[in-house]
Amino acid sequence: MKILWVKTDFLHPTTRGGQIRSLEMLRQLHRHHEVHYVAFDDPANPEGLARSSEYCSQAHPVQFEPIPKRSIRFGGQLVAGLFSPIPVAGMRWRSQAMRDMVDRLLSTHRFDAKVCDFLFPSINIGDWVGWTLFQHNVESVIWERHAESGRTWAHRAYFGLQARRMFDWEKTVCQRAAQVVAVSQVDERTMRSRFGVECISSVPTGVDLPYFERPSGVVPAHDLVFVGSMDWMPNIDGVRWFLDEVFPLIRSQKPDCRLAIVGRQPPPSLAAEQSAHVTVTGTVPDVRPFLWQSPVSIVPLRIGGGTRLKIFEAMAAGTAVVSTTIGAEGLPVAHGETIRIGDSAQAFAAECLELLANREAREHMAAAALGLLHAKFSWEHVTGSFERALEAAQRPVSQPA
Repeated sequence: MKILWVKTDFLHPTTRGGQIRSLEMLRQLHRHHEVHYVAFDDPANPEGLARSSEYCSQAHPVQFEPIPKRSIRFGGQLVAGLFSPIPVAGMRWRSQAMRDMVDRLLSTHRFDAKVCDFLFPSINIGDWVGWTLFQHNVESVIWERHAESGRTWAHRAYFGLQARRMFDWEKTVCQRAAQVVAVSQVDERTMRSRFGVECISSVPTGVDLPYFERPSGVVPAHDLVFVGSMDWMPNIDGVRWFLDEVFPLIRSQKPDCRLAIVGRQPPPSLAAEQSAHVTVTGTVPDVRPFLWQSPVSIVPLRIGGGTRLKIFEAMAAGTAVVSTTIGAEGLPVAHGETIRIGDSAQAFAAECLELLANREAREHMAAAALGLLHAKFSWEHVTGSFERALEAAQRPVSQPA
């Protein structure tokens, strides 16, 4: 196949779950197909464009710089979001240059498949005939959860407005696409009922098992670890909740408990938590040592959608996982068998303490989780499902006699 793939960013440095999923699937597709990749070029990260040949046949960079979130200009964009029918999260990616690039490629090439990766670049696609929308999350659900958990009435009101705008926009795009591919059966069912989408399927999340394989002789450096981009609101909210409500309960029973928060660009409020018991790393070149050196990986998310690559990566590293229900949403995991689930602060703390105290139970659960990944969730297996979805979209729909 000849594939056109459109995304907001290039895939290196790879710091977010969506990037990992796209990168690993594209690497597999690139082995057998011709991939043309369109994305915004970030001059501050030349590695992105420089390494694009790892996953595409030809890269088509677009010059564009979104307004930084921590800037006065972004404040103006938030005000504009009060009146725009498109939510701010989508409006900030509008680019005539990307639209022109996509139109030019479509006029000069015959593509067998066209993929819009995430909802956000869809703002730059005009004619949706034949396009696959690859939905890593149900974005409007994330915004609704933001509205429910906002710190103040003003936050809740603004998030609620943006959630309604996101719902309308997401529904429109899903209905315009020739097909939608979700990343879990849960998301597939949600979008089918929520948006009235009929041509939709799902592919599971995968993981690079050899890459995360735990080496022998690893010495623990922390008791608990959180891995995730710390400039993403659901991660910030989840870690804040854990530090404020869960960690004090754990330390009341285990005063020497040590936590590592591993992820890029933590906000000042979280960076200030650095102490003898809390390590806040910021960007690291490799998250694997932190997973290998921690008996338990935590996923205390209260907001989110899609599936959590961080859970599969921890499992592939041989690390036991404690998560909220939302954190593990969409993954084929079972409480007590391959993961522990706790939704209240008390329940989450209790699961962490039990696993830290019981090495046999911890290692038994980690082994069961690793076995599940080996059976069903290599990237080769996952990409095969996505490839079949793209091929199915090319077949003409049979007409009734």
